[in-house]
Amino acid sequence: MSGGSESELTLKGGDSSLTLARSRSSLVARGRQDAATLAKPPTYHLSEVHLRAARGDADAQSELGWMYAEGEGVAQDDIEAARWFRRAADQGDAKAQFSLGKWCANGRGVPQDDAESVKWFRKAAEQGHADAQFYLGAEYHYGNRVGEDEAEAARWFRRAAEQGNADAQIHLGYLYLMGKGVPQDCAETAYWCRKAADAGDADGQYNLGVLYEYGAGVPRDDAEAVRWFRKAAEQGHADAQREVGAAYRDGRGVPQNLVLAHTWFNLAASNSTGNMQEECSSERESIAARMPPHQIEEALALAREWLNDEPS
Repeated sequence: MSGGSESELTLKGGDSSLTLARSRSSLVARGRQDAATLAKPPTYHLSEVHLRAARGDADAQSELGWMYAEGEGVAQDDIEAARWFRRAADQGDAKAQFSLGKWCANGRGVPQDDAESVKWFRKAAEQGHADAQFYLGAEYHYGNRVGEDEAEAARWFRRAAEQGNADAQIHLGYLYLMGKGVPQDCAETAYWCRKAADAGDADGQYNLGVLYEYGAGVPRDDAEAVRWFRKAAEQGHADAQREVGAAYRDGRGVPQNLVLAHTWFNLAASNSTGNMQEECSSERESIAARMPPHQIEEALALAREWLNDEPS
């Protein structure tokens, strides 16, 4: 497998290294919306929301906070949004607690305050809010705002993962692969990556492809690896696009096809930066040197077609 941008993971009992994708930031869930919009509440007339919020209705207070955060029906105002989130959070509204936790972490509408951030994440997590459970687990995993504690990270990741949170499933799988906070168990890694992959998460699909490529927790199967890489690649996952390109270049798990190899390396290069972009561009040019002009044109056309059809 080509080198990646995430952590290199060495399996116990062997000298093979494999790379799994996982979110690096303790407070950024990949591809997820801003915390204020994670669970958009039902829409009511503004005057009704104001009236209910003023009377102490926590749901209305949370919704009003969202409206001020997004500028929906009112002038956008982070300070006012945070004020209403806090009123709802003080009444135990888990969505507002989670939103306030993220705002305290980022200093949006309130002074930046790590302790307050963790406090509100914990309150929401203890009520079963899956995204807050993931964020709290990430705090313990990365050790940014609390002391690093992988066992505690695993506990919160598991609670979120069991509710279907793909970020938590991927992180829990990583902990099992590394034996951090839990016994090392590649079968468990595969189990949780498959959960995320089956739900359509691109990182989960890429990770499952890696596991099949190395035979970690699943039987080694190049064809199955490429199948999962392809699923992630079609969602724009640059690492997966590179792996599909390499599979077609080498005839690994699929029949060798230089046109498709060129296409996928080209897409990976257009979807990445830095060393990876240089690597994929170099591979594309190396493959092009082995192709007649009409095949190069075909590959370029396929890449253009894919980019035009890619969801924005």
